[in-house]
Amino acid sequence: MKKYVALLLALCMVFALCACGNKNEPTKTDDTAQATDTNTVAVGAVVIARDDVPEDEIYAFVSTIFENKDAITAQHAKGGELDLEFASSITSVPYHPGAAKYFKEKGIEVASVKEGAGTGTAGALTFTTGGESGTYYAFGGVLASYVSSNTDYSVTAVTSGGSQANIEDMMSGNAQLGFVQSDVMSYAYNGERLFDQKVEGFSVVAALYMEQVQIVTTNPYIKSVADLEGKNVSIGAAGSGVYFNAIDVLGAYGLTEESIKPVYQSFGDSAESLKDGKIDAAFIVAGAPTTAIVDLATAGNVYLVSLDETHTAQLLQSSPYYSEAVIAADTYAGK
Repeated sequence: MKKYVALLLALCMVFALCACGNKNEPTKTDDTAQATDTNTVAVGAVVIARDDVPEDEIYAFVSTIFENKDAITAQHAKGGELDLEFASSITSVPYHPGAAKYFKEKGIEVASVKEGAGTGTAGALTFTTGGESGTYYAFGGVLASYVSSNTDYSVTAVTSGGSQANIEDMMSGNAQLGFVQSDVMSYAYNGERLFDQKVEGFSVVAALYMEQVQIVTTNPYIKSVADLEGKNVSIGAAGSGVYFNAIDVLGAYGLTEESIKPVYQSFGDSAESLKDGKIDAAFIVAGAPTTAIVDLATAGNVYLVSLDETHTAQLLQSSPYYSEAVIAADTYAGK
């Protein structure tokens, strides 16, 4: 009898533990929103132009965008982030004369103006943006369409491989305008990292908004960059701006490319791999909300990984082209 009683008590304890669950397991809900804000870093999203694009064309591009902010915002939320002070704040690369002319009319003197630029022949402008799942392409399409519809100039937004590819296409003559991350722009102008030699045939049109470094996962156990060690992590296309952003962030936590199982994918491919469980996390650098993450959020729970204050400070000290940024808790809510 005692044997049966002991067995019964043991079974009751097992059932009780199963009913209670593991108290250390993160709470999971059907809500894809973050419970709290996400602390991270950001770089600027900047439009640049070939130096030989005529001054009048760049003036028309910049003035049309900033004089019609409300109309553009109605077509894309990023329009709400357009700000003249930020647009004219770049110091690492000179501004195109057409852009500098507009900012001067608004009472703003840019740090420097590219001497000899703006003297080419007018023509249709090809505007390289980014992949279809990123903010560059969506917002760039709105800007190109609005300028084409409201000026005498034609601007066509096209998909591309991102910042480095946009600079290379511009220098080869395949494009006249392009989106770039502010850090990649500096790499090109100074001949660093992605670029073996200085690329100086372009100038700044305007800085438009900040691009947050978003570390995305569907695994609630990944709560810190340190938790990425040994995991399958997409760090952008090899040699891309995202790749170097990922390396910088990992480095701040004492991790390297060898500390993880790196996967080299675009935004869209990273989202698909997360959805299919092929990777544990992905670095996506784009203005939030980002289409790739929005699409992923509709399929299930997604989580953004925060950077803590100590490691953020280390990153800003070693890589001053970053700025602190916060992604609001409801950014991907209901998307």
